[in-house]
Amino acid sequence: MPLPSLYASADRAQTWSVARAAAYGAGIGAVAALFKAFEPLHGPGTAAAHVVEITVAASVFALLCAGAAALRNFIARALIWRE
Repeated sequence: MPLPSLYASADRAQTWSVARAAAYGAGIGAVAALFKAFEPLHGPGTAAAHVVEITVAASVFALLCAGAAALRNFIARALIWRE
């Protein structure tokens, strides 16, 4: 049973790209980590610590966004797009 929606699109619904979601998530995570790592109140740190922090944040955001896209695709296929 499809969920009711106030938005009616003439386009056919498509699956989300998990790879694109992961790439966007990595970009968002890297930008967020850059803001956190280089803020004045964060304190001094080594360059290696900043690189590790940025890499971990980008990886986690990439996994989070890829997981959300995969979950959305699974739910849409199982509940909404049944034919």
